[in-house]
Amino acid sequence: MILIDRLRALFPEASGRSLKQWLEHGRVEVNGRVVRDARTPVAPGDRVALRSHGEVVFPAPLRLVHEDHEILVIDKPPGLLTIGTTRERDRTAYRLLWDYLAAQRPARRLFIVHRLDRETSGLIVFAKSIAAKRKLQEQFEARTAERGYVAVVEGLVRADTGTLKSRLTQDKSLRVRTARTGKQAITHYRVLGRRRDTTLLELTLSTGRRHQIRVQLAELGHPIVGDREHGGQKNPLGRLGLHARRLRLVHPATGRPVTFESVPPAGWV
Repeated sequence: MILIDRLRALFPEASGRSLKQWLEHGRVEVNGRVVRDARTPVAPGDRVALRSHGEVVFPAPLRLVHEDHEILVIDKPPGLLTIGTTRERDRTAYRLLWDYLAAQRPARRLFIVHRLDRETSGLIVFAKSIAAKRKLQEQFEARTAERGYVAVVEGLVRADTGTLKSRLTQDKSLRVRTARTGKQAITHYRVLGRRRDTTLLELTLSTGRRHQIRVQLAELGHPIVGDREHGGQKNPLGRLGLHARRLRLVHPATGRPVTFESVPPAGWV
């Protein structure tokens, strides 16, 4: 076996790009000696290890909100996937964070709890153990984890507050739409401000369906700005006008409620 194959076996979640960078930067050791050649032969008894390269730098363009032994909370920018797809595997929040944790001593693993759409910015919590992942996902499934968003939508929303209820389904092309047999989706909204032809909304989810907010606001007649997929006609922000602003949950280790906040992009509020 050659070194690159051993690295793939040891770090199956790492991208080919990450493996190459580790070798180039001298972070791979074989029996305590730095090796940079990916084709170096390694025997079954050889010890292959990844060492940290000085201070571990948190990966740009993510912003670290909170990190402890069990959870990691970040602020994700728009345009970045949470986790890979068949088309994009390397440039994702998960990959960036996986590399970050792998470089720590001791190395830690990373587990997905929930996701944000590529175009949506804001807060995401990741788990650093299987136990933490299970406890967090139980909260999301039981609807006890609170998630708050802000959205800039087209037109002037008349009612100051409201609740959107519908049933959503996903077709074979992965497009989300309403259907009688779909899963229930509930979103509460409150108007934060009105401008000439847009409205700023605060949204709280009672359920967490894919594209829930985007589909329901489009049905209301007020699609999110920049959301061409769901009927949006305007794009004054140059991006999708949706940001995950608030996350409140019970910490999987301490059992105490914790709240995380993210300031909406400049000019929204």
